[in-house]
Amino acid sequence: MAGRWTIGNYEFPTATAFNAAKRDLTIIEGIRKKFDLSQLRVLLKIQEAIEKKSIVFHSKIGEDFTKEIKDSIQKIKEGSSQGKLSQGKLSQGKLYHGKKKSSKKENKLRHNIVMGISSAIAVGCLGYFAFYCFMAGRTQSKVENLASLIKEEAAEENITQVIPSKKEPGEKPEIMEKYKSLYLRNKNLIGWLKIADTKIDYPVMQSNNGEYYLDHNFNQEYDKNGTLFVDNACDVLKPSDNIIIYGHNMKSGEMFGSLEKYKNESYYKQHPKIEFDTIYETGTYEVMFAFLSRVFYEGEITFKYYQFINASSEQEFSSAIEAMKELSLYDTGVTADYGDQLLTLSTCDYTEDDGRFVVVAKKIS
Repeated sequence: MAGRWTIGNYEFPTATAFNAAKRDLTIIEGIRKKFDLSQLRVLLKIQEAIEKKSIVFHSKIGEDFTKEIKDSIQKIKEGSSQGKLSQGKLSQGKLYHGKKKSSKKENKLRHNIVMGISSAIAVGCLGYFAFYCFMAGRTQSKVENLASLIKEEAAEENITQVIPSKKEPGEKPEIMEKYKSLYLRNKNLIGWLKIADTKIDYPVMQSNNGEYYLDHNFNQEYDKNGTLFVDNACDVLKPSDNIIIYGHNMKSGEMFGSLEKYKNESYYKQHPKIEFDTIYETGTYEVMFAFLSRVFYEGEITFKYYQFINASSEQEFSSAIEAMKELSLYDTGVTADYGDQLLTLSTCDYTEDDGRFVVVAKKIS
C-alpha cells in the first residue's frame, strides 16, 4: 500500500478513508464558521440534524464532532440552575404542558441552521465532485498514454537483459513484445482488456494484495477509479478454467462504468466479442451470459460466481454453466463445454445491497 494519510492527529489507513475525512472536515468547518456553538439552541438543532441524517459523517473526525456536540449540550444543561429549563428561563415562572409555539426568532434560527448546514454540505459535495472529475480525466489520459505505448516498439537493450528471450524448462513463457515496456514499468501487469467501440480498453493487474488496485492506478498512484484486476486465485499461466476480472462501476463511464450496458440484449448483439490478452498470448472471447448477482453470506447455499475458478470435474463445470444460464438476462445461444476457458467481468450493481453485474464469455481464439 502507499503509506498512511493524516489530518492533524487523525491517521487513515487508506486514501478512500482520507477523502471521506476531508469531506467531513469541510462540513464541520462550515458549521463552526456560521454558528455559535456555545448556544444550547444551536447545539440542539445541529444534534437533531445529525440524528435525522440531514448531516451524515463518514469518518472518525465526524464521529468526534458529533460527540463534541453531545458533550457541549450536557455541560450547558448541567451548568443551568435548578430553577431554569435547559432551553432558557421561562418568563413569569410559567410551565407549558403542551408543545411550546415556536417564536419568529426561533424559526429564523432554525432556518439559518438548516441553510448553513446545507451550504456546508454543498461545498463539501462540490469539492468532492470536482476531485472526482479531475481523477476521471487524469485516469483516462494516463490509460490513453499506456495504450499508445503498446503500439510502440519495446526498448531494445534493457528489455532483452531483464526478460529472457529463451524459454527454459519450468520458466514462464516469453512476454509478448507489445507488452514488454509496460511490464517493466509495473510487473503486476497481467494483461489487457478491450471491448471494441467502448471505453473499456485498459491494462489488467494482479497483485498479492487483492484490494490494492481498487484505488490505485497502473502507476501505483492513488486513484479512486482504481484499475481492472484479476482475482488472486486465478492463474493466467495454467490457465484457470475461469479468469475473473473486477472493476469499478464508475459514473464517469471509466473502468467498468459501461459494462452494465450488457443488460440490454441489443447492446450485446452489437458487442458480442471481448478481447483479453494476457501478457503472454492474445485472446478473443465470445459473450455467453449477462446476469445480476450479489455477494452472498458465507453460509448461504447458492451458486457464487466469484468462487467458480477451477472445476474439479466435468459435472461441476456443467453445473456452473447451467446456473449462469438460468441467471442470464437473455439467451445468447452460446454455451461452453468442459475444457473451454472462460472470462468473467464483474462490477458493482446498485439495485441492491452488495449487488453485482456479471458478464461471462468463453475463449474462441
